Amino acid sequence: MKTIALYSIKGGVGKTAAAVNLSYLSSRFSPPTLLCDLDPQGASSYYFRISASKKYNSDKFLKGNKKIYSNIKATDFENLDLLPSDFSYRNLDIELAEEKKPQKKLKKNIEELSNDYQFLFFDSPPNLTLLSESLFAASDIILVPLIPTTLSIRTFMQLKDFFEANKLNSSKIHPFFSMVEKQKKLHRDIINEFRNTPGFLTQTIPYNSEVEKMGIYRAPINAVHPNSPASKAYLHLWEELTELQR
Repeated sequence: MKTIALYSIKGGVGKTAAAVNLSYLSSRFSPPTLLCDLDPQGASSYYFRISASKKYNSDKFLKGNKKIYSNIKATDFENLDLLPSDFSYRNLDIELAEEKKPQKKLKKNIEELSNDYQFLFFDSPPNLTLLSESLFAASDIILVPLIPTTLSIRTFMQLKDFFEANKLNSSKIHPFFSMVEKQKKLHRDIINEFRNTPGFLTQTIPYNSEVEKMGIYRAPINAVHPNSPASKAYLHLWEELTELQR
């Protein structure tokens, strides 16, 4: 099982849209796939019209394996399951701090899932916390969506510095540019500046109104409008992602 985290210190960069669409594409081309919504806001869960059961919470998530299994739900799409978020996930950092080896907790909790899924995607909350560190250890690949702006690049550099300071494996990090408006000179200049930077994926995701409408029709854009520019971009991003694993 390959584990892929969609992660960003900064919010509002297209992280959840990428998690939803890439997991959908994975379910089509490398099934079966699980999307794990770790963000207490639950945007991925909302897009798939799924809510956690009333008895499910962050404590059960941290107990792992069997508790996780019993709360995984099927989406409307074949070979794509979802472990929905719960608002109690806002306490995950506090609860992780009480564990003996918090950085290894998430990896341990998903071990048994490897028997059932080819790919597991994490939609992570936008911050840099103990949960983030556990996520880094559990992920084979960390996809970092970046808007081509100064502040977004700054948060990426902060992430790189954190990995270096804590002697983590930065080769897992693969940024890509998201919400790109090529009519903007700043966007074009930043993309050109980082085009040949090691680790950066070449495929960009355009700013597109259809992506924003995912919140209305509550489904992956690749399922609803597969021929839209954004859908084609996500498909090419998926293809580039699969090349990383060869």
